[in-house]
Amino acid sequence: MASDDNATVLPTNRIVHDAEYYILEAQHGGRWAAEDQDIEQRLAALRQKHGAPPNIIHIMWDDTAVGEVGIPAIQKVRGFETPNINRLAAEGINFMRMYSEPSCTPSRAAVLTGRHPVRNGMFNVAFPYEYGGLATSEHTIAKVLSKAGYTTAFYGKAHLGDVEESYMTNHGFDEALWTPYNQVPSLYTAQGQMTALAPGVMFPEMFAKDPYDIDPGWRPTGFVFALEGTKGGPVREFGRATLEDYNKLDPEMQKRTIEFIRKNAAAKKPFYVDYWPIMTSLFGFPNRVTANGALPQEALARLDVWIGELMTELKTLGIAENTLVILMADNGPFTHNGPSGMAETLYRGGKGDYLEGGVRVPAMAWWPGMIAPGQTVGDILHETDLFRTFARFAGATEQVPTDRIIDGVDQTALFLKGDTFSRRDFVFIYTGNVLAATVKGRYKRVWIDEHPGLSGAAFYDLFTDPRETSAKMLPMFPAKGMFSIMKARHQLWMEKYPNAGEARAFPLTGIENARPETAAAGRPRVDVSKLPFDPFEFMKSLSEWNDIQFDREE
Repeated sequence: MASDDNATVLPTNRIVHDAEYYILEAQHGGRWAAEDQDIEQRLAALRQKHGAPPNIIHIMWDDTAVGEVGIPAIQKVRGFETPNINRLAAEGINFMRMYSEPSCTPSRAAVLTGRHPVRNGMFNVAFPYEYGGLATSEHTIAKVLSKAGYTTAFYGKAHLGDVEESYMTNHGFDEALWTPYNQVPSLYTAQGQMTALAPGVMFPEMFAKDPYDIDPGWRPTGFVFALEGTKGGPVREFGRATLEDYNKLDPEMQKRTIEFIRKNAAAKKPFYVDYWPIMTSLFGFPNRVTANGALPQEALARLDVWIGELMTELKTLGIAENTLVILMADNGPFTHNGPSGMAETLYRGGKGDYLEGGVRVPAMAWWPGMIAPGQTVGDILHETDLFRTFARFAGATEQVPTDRIIDGVDQTALFLKGDTFSRRDFVFIYTGNVLAATVKGRYKRVWIDEHPGLSGAAFYDLFTDPRETSAKMLPMFPAKGMFSIMKARHQLWMEKYPNAGEARAFPLTGIENARPETAAAGRPRVDVSKLPFDPFEFMKSLSEWNDIQFDREE
């Protein structure tokens, strides 16, 4: 290995990628540069025609397997259909190898920052109370595009924390209506207490008094389903923590998304909007519209109707040819302890797994006039790539930070030129903060669940064994060393650009119309001066609570 004196030093103004990217760039950089010249000419012609860079609409929902949408033949045997989503895929690109993170919070952080969540601490799935969230030191794509003149909005499930620093209006969005948590708090209501939760875990007043319950205050009560606000303005609770108000969220978010698009189309301003639908309450739907009848399929059928309305609206406004629409899931199906209807479909495994079923998701792109219709693409891309690609489309590449690793690579060529034009053939798959597997082309190496010092059956050929049912050892020995080198490069580069932690504080502060119970969540529940220990120091000593900071005057 070269000494530090001979090590390559990247220019300070150059975007820093993971080490593996540079191996590819060294081989294909000349061809990529030639492709980029043609791409820039096409983008310049588009800007000249429309007088502005393209609008970007990113729609991402939960827990869906590859093939569940975009492939009508599979839906025929699943008992439901999404004709509008299928039409969007047919009129654009259907990506068959989009990789995500294996669960909700990590996936959403990855899309917004272009970075694996292990780099910013957002690798755990957040639940109330989280006492943490995405730090404002992270540069989201909304911040990047805002600097390039875009108007930005977020509507839907953020799931990126409950501390003030994590609020969407602190991450580059001009306006937002978002949920700090996932769908599970839809159970944190009187109906949920009576039908699904352990007796008395919430609303103890609904039960006979427990004479042995001498610390009733341990139960959190200030749950917030959704927050709303504007950049630099006040943040408010939207509705209250009732099932009725929870069920109003998606319709309101869809309404605001359309209004945001209309407003900016009329003003002729380029816009970026995330609509990440909640999709459902865990109580389900009062009626069924599919033969399948399960919760996920019912939710997709309802989303499909709105997607059709969105496509019509873009054409009516005359902006379809200058608007990129991306549809995708955030991770694979919730096959482990999830609701009925979550099926593997094509790949083995699901949400939380390093198996392909956990991290391959349906994804499609539609951009009339720029993306040729009828494409099925087999190239690898990762959801972090959207960060770099959106910035390129917007002419905002110079706004991408250069002081940290950006895992996403520019996939503009793949979007505009199609199959075989990807600029990555590798993926690092994390479960939490553990590097669980690495993909290189058609091959996969699993790093966990082996005996130390031994070589086990840790390799898969994803072409001949796409469901990863027959792990190999001897046939893949020639690739063992190369996978080990990939891992070493990845980890050594991480030492050069160390990982950061998430923001830590008391939850749900800075809310203008906070209810008393919400305000109480943002303060210690006992007088800490009466304790013989410092709970703040204790919490800071735990690895999962590193970077925690509390305002002791609270």
